[in-house]
Amino acid sequence: MAQNGGQTKKTLSHIPIFHFLQTCPFFLSKTNIPVLSFSMMQYQPTHSFSHSLSTQDKTTETMSLRRLEQEQEKQSSSVTLLPSSFNDEKLPILSKDSNFVNSSFSTSTQNQQRRRKGPSNASFSPQLSRQQSFRRDVGHAAAETFLLTRLTFTLLRYLGVGYRWIIKFLALGCYAMLLMPGFLQVGYYYFFSSQVRRSIVYGEQPRNRLDLYLPVNCEGQKPVVAFVTGGAWIIGYKAWGSLLGRRLAERDVIVACIDYRNFPQGTISDMVKDTSEGISYVCNNIAEYGGDPNRIYLVGQSAGAHIAACALMEQAIKECDEGESVSWSVSQIKAYFGISGGYNIFNLVDHFHGRGLYRSVFLSIMEGMESLRRFSPEVMVQDPIMKNAVSLLPRIVLLHGTSDYSIPSDARCYSCLCKQVVMHFLCSETFADALQRVGAQVELILYKGKTHTDLFLQDPLRGGKDELLEDLLSIIHAGDTEAPAKNSFTTPIKRLVPEFMLQLARKISPF
Repeated sequence: MAQNGGQTKKTLSHIPIFHFLQTCPFFLSKTNIPVLSFSMMQYQPTHSFSHSLSTQDKTTETMSLRRLEQEQEKQSSSVTLLPSSFNDEKLPILSKDSNFVNSSFSTSTQNQQRRRKGPSNASFSPQLSRQQSFRRDVGHAAAETFLLTRLTFTLLRYLGVGYRWIIKFLALGCYAMLLMPGFLQVGYYYFFSSQVRRSIVYGEQPRNRLDLYLPVNCEGQKPVVAFVTGGAWIIGYKAWGSLLGRRLAERDVIVACIDYRNFPQGTISDMVKDTSEGISYVCNNIAEYGGDPNRIYLVGQSAGAHIAACALMEQAIKECDEGESVSWSVSQIKAYFGISGGYNIFNLVDHFHGRGLYRSVFLSIMEGMESLRRFSPEVMVQDPIMKNAVSLLPRIVLLHGTSDYSIPSDARCYSCLCKQVVMHFLCSETFADALQRVGAQVELILYKGKTHTDLFLQDPLRGGKDELLEDLLSIIHAGDTEAPAKNSFTTPIKRLVPEFMLQLARKISPF
């Protein structure tokens, strides 16, 4: 204690609780209370003695502070005040001015907290982040596996016991095994590439998620492809687009693979609704990922081509109805690409029944005979009432293989049954003719000798030149003067599956 003109100056060390803390390092080590020179902190009563110090008072106080510093140095040499984990750290020195004690104490505490967290964040955060991401992916995969298993049993109840679909199922298993060398490499890219953003939520319904494939080059805004995968309206999944997504991302194009509910989890109207919401998400949010909202292309393959075409038609009809609110516009889509799609559902019912997708199941997917017209784009565009909606449609490009027997490319595909020739009026050629008659902008590209899966799977897995990819890029990069230079530096596509396995898979393909 210091005497000063009848006033009693007390240091914090003379207060019992602070004296106890100062002499009890065990307590400090257990509580992790930062110790910052308690004896230097001045305790001043707040009663009537708070007037300004005289010159003599200041001199006396300075001498007292010096004595206190000396006492503290002696104490620090004999008593350890810090927990063992902080022995190597140098503590900040508090200001001698009592007016700054609180701010100095607070600042030093924050600095110590930063030092505590700094090494931990630097060394453990990336690892924890990877672990959390891995756990999330595993949990998501487990949930989807359970869901798909449950839906598979539901589907089996629809299908019953029929030799056609059983044969197709076994052929599908063999087909997948033959292409497994390529699938494993694509799967590794899908799960471990930093250029893939998986399972971005775009809606509230189950499977309302999409995957994004981003180019390595982040400079400037990129053209965008919104891709809807196929799968016979039953086994579609967003990961099926990983091969196309990878190839386009390597050519400086952002790809969004949209997932949607499959049957029996949903019917065709649910699929179209989910796809429309996915397109809406892409149109409204793709700029955040470096995409150009003015260069969005809609691409669908097989059943995905049909679903995407239906979503495009429904959106055009909504825009013609002034009372309808819309979250995206058909005008935001620069072009629609339909790969190996079917657009007249009336003519597909019997065709699919003969190939194992039984009539009862297919009509359940399409919500009955009364809904076939609504979900047949080829029929819809020829309705005079739809004239205004058709005028809003973007450029349409239809791509099809001439040896596609899953969904034949034209009306000249025949099948012999009991020596009778049955003509199937199907697919891309008839749809292109219908669009031309109503004045829509349409282009048909046929690939001689290509099957339903050649364009989308076997050719990309073969490596080398990919006709479908080149045709897509010729339209997507049209007008981009830098595109040829970028493509010249692109690594050539390497082979992922041996040729003999591709040929064998082509022969037993169930599609």
